[in-house]
Amino acid sequence: MRRLFALPLFMLAVAIPSTAATRKEGNPELRYYADAYADHYGVPRALVHAVIAQESDWNPLALSTKGAAGLMQLMPASTEDYLVRNRFSVTENLGGGIQYLADLMREFRGEMRLAVAAYYCGSRRIPRQGLIYRNPDVVSYVEAVRRRYQFELHEQADRDVPTPGKGQ
Repeated sequence: MRRLFALPLFMLAVAIPSTAATRKEGNPELRYYADAYADHYGVPRALVHAVIAQESDWNPLALSTKGAAGLMQLMPASTEDYLVRNRFSVTENLGGGIQYLADLMREFRGEMRLAVAAYYCGSRRIPRQGLIYRNPDVVSYVEAVRRRYQFELHEQADRDVPTPGKGQ
């Protein structure tokens, strides 16, 4: 049985407004929680940010026509596997989605491309096809996440560069 990463109670009590302001650009709490779960499960922060940006554009209330919900666009089956009761809860959605992504990274031995493809279309389809998946939707999704991942890495590097005159 899988368990979600338990954040301290004071962190769970933080109410994150459900408006456009909750998106990454306007709400640093989303990045904070995403980073905390990414670090806990050992998934690169840039990959988590890329998947969230691609899946929901950092909208915790996103709902797809296929029934995926929240920041990580969790399907009902995934919520059961990862003990997510409320797919629109920021902490539950991120905890379950990032744990699922971590499991996929382990399953595919760190091969990000396959883990992302499996995140998109299900973990059963990719192992059957291995490195050769040809579904145009999957290929397009993986490429979009790859581009976002590269952007996130660049952004992360920019944040890590010390600014002259500050703190020196």
